[in-house]
Amino acid sequence: MRHSSGRHHTGAEAKPFQRGDWRVIRDLLPYLLEYKFRVAIALSCLILAKVANLGIPILMKRLIDALNIKTNSPESLLVVPVGLLLAYGALRISASLFTELRESLFARVTQNAVRKVALQVFEHLHALALSFHLARQTGGVSRDIERGTRGIQSLISYSLYSILPTLIEFCLVLGYFAYSYDIWFAGITLTALVLYIIFTIVVTEWRTHFRRTMNDMDSRANQKAIDSLLNFETVKYFGNETFEANRYDDNLARYQVAAVKSQKSLAILNLGQQTIIAIGLVMILWRATLGVVAGTMTLGDLVLVNTLMIQLYIPLNFLGVIYREIKQALTDMDRMFSLLNTEKEIADTPDAKPLKIQNYAQGPDVRFEHVSFHYDAKREILRDVSFNIPSGTITAVVGQSGAGKSTLARLLFRFYDVQSGQILLDGQNIMDVQQASLRKAIGIVPQDTVLFNDTIGYNIAYGNPNASLEEVHEAARAAQIDGFIKHLPDGYETQVGERGLKLSGGEKQRVAIARTLLKKPAMLIFDEATSALDSKTERAFQEELLGLAKNRTTLIIAHRLSTIVHADQILVMEHGRIIERGTHLELLAAHGHYAEMWQMQERAALD
Repeated sequence: MRHSSGRHHTGAEAKPFQRGDWRVIRDLLPYLLEYKFRVAIALSCLILAKVANLGIPILMKRLIDALNIKTNSPESLLVVPVGLLLAYGALRISASLFTELRESLFARVTQNAVRKVALQVFEHLHALALSFHLARQTGGVSRDIERGTRGIQSLISYSLYSILPTLIEFCLVLGYFAYSYDIWFAGITLTALVLYIIFTIVVTEWRTHFRRTMNDMDSRANQKAIDSLLNFETVKYFGNETFEANRYDDNLARYQVAAVKSQKSLAILNLGQQTIIAIGLVMILWRATLGVVAGTMTLGDLVLVNTLMIQLYIPLNFLGVIYREIKQALTDMDRMFSLLNTEKEIADTPDAKPLKIQNYAQGPDVRFEHVSFHYDAKREILRDVSFNIPSGTITAVVGQSGAGKSTLARLLFRFYDVQSGQILLDGQNIMDVQQASLRKAIGIVPQDTVLFNDTIGYNIAYGNPNASLEEVHEAARAAQIDGFIKHLPDGYETQVGERGLKLSGGEKQRVAIARTLLKKPAMLIFDEATSALDSKTERAFQEELLGLAKNRTTLIIAHRLSTIVHADQILVMEHGRIIERGTHLELLAAHGHYAEMWQMQERAALD
C-alpha cells in the first residue's frame, strides 16, 4: 500500500464493522435496490470480468507450454499457436469490456442514491425546528451532507469495485489451485491472505486515533474559517484579523502534528504488508519450483502461479486504504443519516388540516389565550399572555428589549410551540393545522434581514417565485425602494453580496418588506421592520402601511413609538407580561409606562 488518502473527515472511526455500520448499510440499501435489474446485471458483469481475468494467465501458461517445441519437430512450422493468441486477446478485451459495463450500469444506481439521499436530507433540514439550526454550525452541517453523499460514492466504489472483485478472484484462484495442483498452494495462499488482512486491520485500527485527531482539527479549522468569513464585518470592526488567523492556524498546527504521526504509522503498515506478501510469494514459488524439478509442473505452471499470486496481491496492496475509506464512508454516512433521523420538534399532527381563513381579503382573527413559553426552563419568556387581534386591524407591541415581543411572532409563525395556552387563527389552533398553510398565510419582515447572495430582483421575487416582473416592481414601489433600484447601474440585476452586505441596513429592510408584500399574505408581521429606515422613508412607509393594513390583519413589533401611533391597539409588554393595552391616545392619557416611553423618545428626538 503506497498511497495515503488525502481526504480529511470528521468523526471517530469505529472498530471493525459494528452494528451501527450494518445499520447504515441497511439504510442505504433501499436507495440502491430501486434498480434491482440493473444491479443484477452489473454483478453478473463483475463475475464475468473476474472469470475472464483468471483465464488470461491460464492461457498464458498454455501458450508458454505450447512454445516448448523442439527445433526439428513438425510442430515448429506453426511457430506460434495462433488460436491461443487470439483467445488471449479476446479474454483481455472481455475482462475490460465487462469491467466497463459494470461501472456504466452501476453509475446510474450510485448517482440516483446520492441525489435522493442528499435531497431528502436537505428537505428534512428545512423541516426541522429553528432551535436545531440555532444550535448547529452551518459549516459543520454542510460538511456532514457533503461527506455523507461522498461517502455513498466511496462505499459503493470501494466495495463493488475493489473488495467484492478481490473476494471473487480470491475464491476462483483458491479453487483453481486446489483443483489443478496440490493443497499446499491453496493453503499457503489462504494463510498469507488471512495474515495480511488481520495485520492490515489491526494496524489500521491502531492508526485511527491519529486519523481522528486529523479529522477533528480539519473540521474545527473549517468551522472557524467559515464562521470568521460569515462574520467578516465584525472581524473588521474589532480589528481581529490576526486573532482569527491565529485561531485558525492553531487547529492547522495540531492537524499537522497528527498528519506526520499518521504518515509514520503508514510506513509501518506498508512494510508489514509487503513482508507478508513477499513471504507468501516465496513459499508459493518454492513449491512451484520443486514441482518443475520433479516434473509434475511445467514452466508454464511456474509462470501461472507467480502471475496469479501477483494479480491477487496487487489489489490487496490497497486494502489498508480501502478498509479505512469504507469505515470512514460508513461513519460519514452515519452522520448524514443521523441528520435525516433527527426528530422534528415542530411537526404536523397526523390529522392536521389546511388552515382555513374565513375572509382572506381582511385577514384572520388572531387570539392568544393564556400563552406561556420559555426557550430555557430556567427563564420564562412569556407569562400567561392573552390578547386578540381582530380581523383587518393593526395591533402593535412595544416594550423594552427582552420583554418577549419578537417571541410572539416566532410562536405565531410556529417556529416554536407554546408550553401552555393556545394560539388561534379564525378559531383554529395553529398546532392542529398544517404548517405549510399557516406560513403561507403569514408574511413576516424580520428584525434582522438576511438576503441571498443574488440579485435584488431575485431577493424580492423570492416572496413569490411565480410573480411577474411587473408584480415585483409593484412590490418594490410599495416598499419605497423602486426609485433606488432604478438609479443603480444594473437595476434589478444588481448583486447584493453575501447576506446582502452590499446594501445598507435600510435598503435591506426595504427589500425584505417588498419581498413580504409580494407574497400577498392574509396577515402581516413587522418585527422592528423600520428600525433601519431614515425618517423620511419611514414616514412614507407608514402611510403605505396604513393602506396595506386595511386589507390584512397586522402585528407590528416596534421600538419607535412614532411608527405605531395609528394602530388600532397597542400592547405594552414587560418581563413577558402585558402591562398596558389601548390606543395611542388612551395610553398617553393613562400616564403609565407607555406615556413615559413616549416622553423619553420625544426628548431624544429633540436632542
